[in-house]
Amino acid sequence: MRPKQITDQQLDTFITSALQEDVGDGDHTSLATIPADSRSRAVLKVKDYGVIAGVELAERIFKFVDPTSTVTVHQLDGSDILYGQTAFEVEGNSRALLQAERLVLNSMQRMSGIATLASRFAFEVGDLPVKVLDTRKTTPLLRFLEKWAVKIGGCENYRWGLYDRIMIKDNHIDAAGGIKKALERAQTYLKANNLQLDITLEVRNLVEVHEALEVGGISRLMFDNFEVPILAEAVATVDKRFETEASGGITLFNVRKFAQTGVDYVSAGALTHSAQPLDLSLKIQK
Repeated sequence: MRPKQITDQQLDTFITSALQEDVGDGDHTSLATIPADSRSRAVLKVKDYGVIAGVELAERIFKFVDPTSTVTVHQLDGSDILYGQTAFEVEGNSRALLQAERLVLNSMQRMSGIATLASRFAFEVGDLPVKVLDTRKTTPLLRFLEKWAVKIGGCENYRWGLYDRIMIKDNHIDAAGGIKKALERAQTYLKANNLQLDITLEVRNLVEVHEALEVGGISRLMFDNFEVPILAEAVATVDKRFETEASGGITLFNVRKFAQTGVDYVSAGALTHSAQPLDLSLKIQK
């Protein structure tokens, strides 16, 4: 279920940096109080309701700090969870478990909150031929985890960065001197650099929709902050000549109305910037 963009090397680099931030020159509390050869069993307890995410990451973290550790998973990534359930059990070196505790919890709580919100978005439009997309509105350096959680929750990943799609937005259009100039330059750039990237063009009103249709050469039209009736008219005007996407102000409470206009995609920054972490705890068992 892990997106193909996330590599083992990226995960290990993240774990190394995160542990360095937290552990520094040593977990002196554990070093002072726990024998070096002590082993313990701990359980990941669910103290909330939602969708669990980050279990695969947690397994990797525990193996990183203690290769001899064993994890018994009770709730796979993407599972609906209830208060009081046990997501997994882990057995390993006691000091290592405590070193990993905060990194595991911080990551899983954030990822589970996003997965839970994504699952609710997906449910709202589950009977409609539309896909809900995330955006680049993510926490710096944690985008890969947050997009992973979106996927676990049942929505789709959009751009991973500025490098994997041409997205001409209002600022690009205004700086370039208009839609026609922006599109012509983008197409020239792709040809000159032998790049095969899809082009999304953001439009702000029906006038720009018609202008975009006249110019052509795009993959998708993104309707930014269109009111629902105008959006429906814009979708009908495009008439499947290009993919269509609604963006701007999409929330859990209005996503269905936007989806019912017939757009192919709805993108929602709320998936990542508005998700509330789920409450989880890791407890050593006596």
